[in-house]
Amino acid sequence: MSAPQEAQIVAPDGGSMRELLRVTAPVDLGAIDPRSMPGLPSGKVTGEQRKAWARTQVESVGAELGRQQEMLFAMAKADSDRPAQRVLLVLQAMDCGGKDGTIKRVAGAMNPLGLHIRSFGPPTPQELRHDFLWRIRRALPPPGYVGVFNRSHYEDVLIARVGSLVPDATWRARYDEINSFERELAGDGVTLIKVMLHISYAEQGERLLERLTDPRKHWKYNPSDVDSRAQWDDYQAAYAEALSRCGPDEAPWFVVPADRKWYRDWAVSHLLRETFDTLDLGYPPADFDLAHERERLRAGGAGADAASEMNVR
Repeated sequence: MSAPQEAQIVAPDGGSMRELLRVTAPVDLGAIDPRSMPGLPSGKVTGEQRKAWARTQVESVGAELGRQQEMLFAMAKADSDRPAQRVLLVLQAMDCGGKDGTIKRVAGAMNPLGLHIRSFGPPTPQELRHDFLWRIRRALPPPGYVGVFNRSHYEDVLIARVGSLVPDATWRARYDEINSFERELAGDGVTLIKVMLHISYAEQGERLLERLTDPRKHWKYNPSDVDSRAQWDDYQAAYAEALSRCGPDEAPWFVVPADRKWYRDWAVSHLLRETFDTLDLGYPPADFDLAHERERLRAGGAGADAASEMNVR
């Protein structure tokens, strides 16, 4: 029985997702509909069929991401003359915004051996003894890896601001520190993809209620989520300023409408694919004499021939 054919990847409508989803200052999150679907090809499918179609596309794009990730890793291992590249996907969202689901369905398509996934909660006593970027630097992916941050250094201009965890002058100074840090990363071969998963107030309410209703999701619920929900407008303002103040060409922000989970996954997978395409990746050439190595292998005799035949099978 032949293996099923991989579905052809359909390009987004209206240009690249990097162009469609990038935001620039001043950012107005209220003008971005969390249920919108920028780039989704029109006329392909409608209604419920869109979900199945989009999920099939995510699988196909995932296979391509796996190939690109392997080339990224191979190039770093080959120790080529140019600086070893890394990719870092930064995910930010309000509670229930879908960070975990995005990691599972999009990053999960890649080889876990080449992934470097980190999550950031409240800082530990040790982390509090250092500047806010200390724990971020320690979590950066090694050369050749794809890193994923579930929350990030932006928490220090979001929750620190809304929760009044530090003086105003402290969190305001962090915008410039973040910009300097991200320019440093770009100069060190790190390609940043910063994504805000943008959900609506109503959608968040439904997802929180689901966590209270479904026993399998009780563990996801935290009573503090309701406290944060009461500060929704403050958080939206904090996000808008962070996206406006920290979105240079080296480290742009992308806002993904995330009320529809299947669209969210489709959009983020295409953002990753298009970013990989900008890196000029490829498999490194052999640094040894191929013909000579083939002769050495043949000289091994029948045992080597039998082993080779088994591999072919």
